[in-house]
Amino acid sequence: MQKILVVEDDWEMNQGICYVLEEEGYKTLSAHSVSEGKSAYEKEGADLILLDVNLPDGEGYELCRWIREDSRRFRAPVLFLTARDLEEDALLGYELGAEDYVTKPFSMKILLKKICVILKRSEEDTGVLFDDGFLRIDLVRAKVEANGQDCPVTPTEFRILREFLLHRGQLLTYDVLLDRLWDGGNQFVDRHALAVNVNRLRGKIEDEEHRYISNVYGMGYQWIGQ
Repeated sequence: MQKILVVEDDWEMNQGICYVLEEEGYKTLSAHSVSEGKSAYEKEGADLILLDVNLPDGEGYELCRWIREDSRRFRAPVLFLTARDLEEDALLGYELGAEDYVTKPFSMKILLKKICVILKRSEEDTGVLFDDGFLRIDLVRAKVEANGQDCPVTPTEFRILREFLLHRGQLLTYDVLLDRLWDGGNQFVDRHALAVNVNRLRGKIEDEEHRYISNVYGMGYQWIGQ
């Protein structure tokens, strides 16, 4: 089920959009500010973001820029929904990488069509870097499936998967992983935090017959999936 994050500070409009989207078969996440949008995206991810420009703690442009500035973060397509109809506002949205820019008021039928087109295009751009019949990992859409079922992973767990797949077969030392995954972060992270995330990830993607991550004692981790 495709997931859409709706970042809109008008509570009634937010709930109304989410209701219609869920009736169409989408899963929705709701946020009412830039900070809530960032938090929801970090925790849950999304296949598409519907983003207002005028938000209580800043502008939607900031959230769009935040998603695209970090190469470690999956770049979900963004569709702006806003009352700001100046040409320069729309151009800024497109320059930041938005897929479309829709001004309020808008037709819900047209919005649904735009969403369908964007998600279909995103599916066509899918880049599967690993699929052995049991585990399927799509780095472009940030999708993980295990044994034919969706396998929800956190943004941190997905970044770990990405590092393993981009360097499969190589030994990634603890220090290298910590530097690549959390460099520039404000939180204190050590090997214990890394081990917790890796072990949690292994519990989601491995079973007795399928092993993908090897712990090289005292040194680091290695992707052993074929």
